[in-house]
Amino acid sequence: MIEKKKDEIEAKIRSEYNNTAGIVVYKDGVSVYEKYFNGYTAGNAVHICSVTKSVFSALIGIAAGKGYISGVNQHVLDFFPDYTVKPGERTIQNITIEHLLTMTAPYKYETEPYEKFFKSPNPVYDALDLLGGERPIGKFNYSAVGGTHILSGILAKAVGQSVFDFASENLFSPLGITVPRSVILHSEEEHLAFMNDKNSRGWIADPQGFNTASWGLFLTPSEMAELGLLYLNGGVRNGRQQVPAEWIAESTREHSHCSEWGMSYGYLWWLTGKGCYAALGDGGNVIYVNPEKKMVTAIASLLVPEPKDRLKLIKEYIEPVFGN
Repeated sequence: MIEKKKDEIEAKIRSEYNNTAGIVVYKDGVSVYEKYFNGYTAGNAVHICSVTKSVFSALIGIAAGKGYISGVNQHVLDFFPDYTVKPGERTIQNITIEHLLTMTAPYKYETEPYEKFFKSPNPVYDALDLLGGERPIGKFNYSAVGGTHILSGILAKAVGQSVFDFASENLFSPLGITVPRSVILHSEEEHLAFMNDKNSRGWIADPQGFNTASWGLFLTPSEMAELGLLYLNGGVRNGRQQVPAEWIAESTREHSHCSEWGMSYGYLWWLTGKGCYAALGDGGNVIYVNPEKKMVTAIASLLVPEPKDRLKLIKEYIEPVFGN
């Protein structure tokens, strides 16, 4: 019976979720399903887009646990003493790390200027220039690229080493995740070539060497699942407390709410209802954690416009088959 159900899931993926590269499902700590599509294999990493944000949340939690960051109430500008606040600008001085983690910082734009960040020689400081303004602090305001990237500058300055080295030592290596190098892309042509190469691996960094906090990380579905298992197990993996348990709890409880998408938000994690939470990225990249069922579902997907909702695929097709 379960083989028939698997066939039905795979038929659904090929017909309606046909940009899927791979799926890995864990139940009770055991891998119960693994399947690849579109010529991808277990060894192929995929650009996980905004799932990178949730990975970065873990890094901030590790840094806080080690005392590099005193807490989420620490002000953003504490880490940039050389930054000159413009005359009359007050809001930015009150913005904290927590506001960046919960998407409750205001910005001086109506629409986020993606091109500005991608072409900037110093995107962290350009993002600081756009932080603040006249809007109130505390209202949900999703920043897809710039705002979260400020956290990369904060982390590097706090720990006194590159984000890549800190992540490799404190998260990737302990979990058996392979991120071989930082990658600085110098042109649109390089960017497209790297994104479209099935064999690309690494983590994109900006021209200053700060790894992108909001996108740019390449992982396999199994590596994505490892991160989900880390959170499901309260920050413990392979017998070691990799991320503080308190950080996991804080990251996965409601701190703000996005009325447009009907979901609440933790620390760079989406809360999807009934105690479940997810890292979500463009194209249909997902790490979905269901603590009640003790399930983790990781889906790696290729970037396409307007992909179908992977949460529906998980809740209506994957969990009913593998969650009992």
